[in-house]
Amino acid sequence: MTGQPESSGILQPKRGITVVSNRGPVGFSTDENGQVQIQRSGGGLVTALLGMAQHVELSWVASAINDLEASWGTADLHLSEDRPPIALQLVPLSKEMYEGYYNVIANPLLWFLQHSMWDFITAPNITHATWDAWENGYAAVNREFAFALARRLKASQRPNLVMLQDYHLYLVPRMLRTMVRQRKQLTLTHFIHIPWPGSEDWGFLPAGMRQPILEGLTAVDLLGFQTREDGLNFLRTAETFLPGAHVSYGRGRISYRNRVTYVRDFPISVDVAALQRLAGSDDVKQLNAQLEAEIGDFQLVVRVDRTEPSKNIVRGFQAFGEMLELHPEHCGKVKFYALLVPSRLDVEEYQNYHDDLTAAAGWINARYGNSEWEPVRILTGESYPRAIAALQLYDVLLVNSIADGMNLVAKEGPLVNQRDGVVILSERTGARQQLEPGALVISPCDVYATAEALHQALTMHADERAVRSARLRRLVEENDINDWLNNQLETLNSLNL
Repeated sequence: MTGQPESSGILQPKRGITVVSNRGPVGFSTDENGQVQIQRSGGGLVTALLGMAQHVELSWVASAINDLEASWGTADLHLSEDRPPIALQLVPLSKEMYEGYYNVIANPLLWFLQHSMWDFITAPNITHATWDAWENGYAAVNREFAFALARRLKASQRPNLVMLQDYHLYLVPRMLRTMVRQRKQLTLTHFIHIPWPGSEDWGFLPAGMRQPILEGLTAVDLLGFQTREDGLNFLRTAETFLPGAHVSYGRGRISYRNRVTYVRDFPISVDVAALQRLAGSDDVKQLNAQLEAEIGDFQLVVRVDRTEPSKNIVRGFQAFGEMLELHPEHCGKVKFYALLVPSRLDVEEYQNYHDDLTAAAGWINARYGNSEWEPVRILTGESYPRAIAALQLYDVLLVNSIADGMNLVAKEGPLVNQRDGVVILSERTGARQQLEPGALVISPCDVYATAEALHQALTMHADERAVRSARLRRLVEENDINDWLNNQLETLNSLNL
């Protein structure tokens, strides 16, 4: 299965690796002069997978959602001189097809379900339009991906490892197995980057959607989740809703349609070496100096998030305001910098949430601020170097997500921070499984407890801050992106897959 480890720490597989995800490693656009611009995509998934691409030769199949991306086809993508090129294939999708797939089914339906964010009294309402988006959007896009992969596999003479990613492509594995029935040199894995809730939540999804999803995921050889709890929830869901499935909790496996799927947790992480190089770059140093000049002698609370309702940004602001009310000695002495990347603003729920968080920050500034002190500052826009510069300077990092598959910011922060900063971590993040020994853990809906944790972090003795910071840094360094990939490869090897 694998060769000898190289200096990178990544086991070199003897089979070709193809990563498959909705979002590719880059996005394409044109500038005001009509010149094509290629920008690195954001998000934790792409960040993690680009770390993997730095060490192994791989192909990447992703969506092409406009004419410019569709014109790319298949070609080598050179992201930098110090890493091998990626053989990038972009699958052309019509605007109508992508709209139903992404903006109706994947987001918000599956995303909200898997983050336990539907209230189930008023939402979701699954209408004829929803079913049309399922058939002609989600299922159709998954079929296009399966066709593209089948063509690649049939043209290849090597054994292939296809690593599917996340909730956008749940139907691909079963479709692909049907298209390449005779191919015995195909290994399929599927890693789910977001939470998998309990079977009771999946009971609200119609059987006509739920059944194909479970059948798709039980067509893979190895199914990966962020946490042990997510994996157990999947086993319970399959046992409850997949007739004919035989579940073994002790062995972490499901037998269905004469195929065995192994279920394991592989907590994802960051590329430690690459992140440390970026943190020491001239760009980050310049941004660090600018931010430090702005902050001055104030203590600094930082959060870095996309503006998704699951990130719980509004309650984070409310907790900061409650801390100022309960502990007024912090007034005029601490600033809260929120570095936010607008996300999915074409989805109504996300638009509304963006308005809510802006209003929450404005209320705190109006109530507690003055001409010399702005308690909360929101910095919008996607700038990874600026985010890293802010993470270097925090005294407190707030990660209070309602639910999160992992949350890589919780790992990036301790790795680059220069102030022995304290991490406040929601118990509903995947990162908790590894980082709890060094973090202050809170319930995401408990605004009072979060306010008290902010106060505790800001007043914590320097010795305790140093111990906690060192512990977190060590946990991240000992479990980086190389380990995430290696653990999957080693598991495949141990299972003779």
